Amino acid sequence: MTATTAAPRPVRLINYLAYGANDVLGAGAMAVISAWVLVFYTQFCGLSASQAALIFATARILDAIASPLIGHVSDGFGRTRLGRRFGRRRFFILAAIPLLPSFALMWLPGMGFVYYLVSYVLFELVYALVIIPYETLAAEMGSDYPTKAKFAGFRILFAQGSAVLAGFLPLWLIEWLGRDSADTFFYMGVVFAGLFMLAAGGLYLFSWERAAVAAPEPAPGSPLAGLYRNLASTLRIRAFRLHLGLYLGAYISQDVFNAAFTFFVIFALAGSTQIASGLLGTMYIVQFVAVLIAIQVALRAGPAAAYRVAAASFALGVVTLLVQWTLGIPVTSALIWLGIGLVGLGRGALNYIPWATYNYMADIDEIVTGKRREGSFAGVMTFVRKATQAVAVAGVGLLMDAGGFVPKAAVQSAGAVHTLAAILGVGTLCVLAAGVLISLRFRLGPQSHAVLMREIDHLRAGGRTPTSPQSRQIVEDLSGWRYDQLWGNNPVGK
Repeated sequence: MTATTAAPRPVRLINYLAYGANDVLGAGAMAVISAWVLVFYTQFCGLSASQAALIFATARILDAIASPLIGHVSDGFGRTRLGRRFGRRRFFILAAIPLLPSFALMWLPGMGFVYYLVSYVLFELVYALVIIPYETLAAEMGSDYPTKAKFAGFRILFAQGSAVLAGFLPLWLIEWLGRDSADTFFYMGVVFAGLFMLAAGGLYLFSWERAAVAAPEPAPGSPLAGLYRNLASTLRIRAFRLHLGLYLGAYISQDVFNAAFTFFVIFALAGSTQIASGLLGTMYIVQFVAVLIAIQVALRAGPAAAYRVAAASFALGVVTLLVQWTLGIPVTSALIWLGIGLVGLGRGALNYIPWATYNYMADIDEIVTGKRREGSFAGVMTFVRKATQAVAVAGVGLLMDAGGFVPKAAVQSAGAVHTLAAILGVGTLCVLAAGVLISLRFRLGPQSHAVLMREIDHLRAGGRTPTSPQSRQIVEDLSGWRYDQLWGNNPVGK
């Protein structure tokens, strides 16, 4: 396949499937890591919760630095010989495929702190080589709202399918290998590494990039300074700032929940690793169904309203789990399934909505700058996500240690259990509340996006005044700039 196309190409089912399947890597890896890495390090490798959190945080911070660089480089990579041959985005995906087995190396039992730190950092960098270009491709292959919404829908459906596997696979392996076998996680890593390679290969074969458009020129002076000026300029787009708030509210709340949930089941509800695995798998099945519902609700009521409904469901599920613990109701009770169901319904929708809106950010940026900077936006998304996720999960580990958590212990103290419950409840609910408050100011939807695209065509054709007062209001609300400052008449991206 060629790297770019001179005219729009029809998007077929195979393209949607190939695009969506790559989130087996994007979301699948994160589902496995967020649910199991602290358990693996503390319960099977003997690391303290603080050591495990330090590994996670260090890898995330290094990746948060590398990811914007990859996005920035990919925006201008089409000017190189390799970029012209393999694609300015898709070259990085191709290069990363033989490195994806590094995921399995993270889960080798019996190693020390330094090994787990290095192997985790290595995988995070390989992950970024695929995910940053991947996050640009929906905007590259699609231009209208429904097409981009379908890309987001296929992506999140595959993401939830991989999360189901992340939940149930340890349970199946435990039944096969035995409850105390650390090899459970290594074999899980091998299975997922194989799936990652297949998904990335399919994405490369069945994706493309739009014909070359105005790309950011290298900034004068220090390349590194130019990089961060360009990335920081994405935050001058109002809708993108609000989008980041929605995204972090949805995903960081899940990071906190995931990091604490397995421990909460084992030590607060007196369950086991097998029970926690089955509950996670069930929750992810519900999330899969919730995505199908969220697609329809977001198209009809708008993404912001759907976000608030989803957050309320997630919060109610968390409260249900805390009530079960407070009342001493056993983990085998039917009440836990109500809590898991509500959590799954909310999380599935919260996974879909931010990615559905993300696909339109480069369009809003284009009306401000007159350029296409998908890679820069993908880099900033990953930078902010990884940096805040590092803080969230590291914070969970540090709080667990402060609360008296003891690695490899079969029973934890009352103080440690109360700390786990507080993390699961207060931590999750506070982050969700922040996302809901931001959603009240977010007004991107199918109608406003259609107006945006008409105004882009109008400006591209030489127009300088808005086509209507309503169009002016919509575009200025989304962009955060006056109409006369649009289409490059501003310092953004320069």
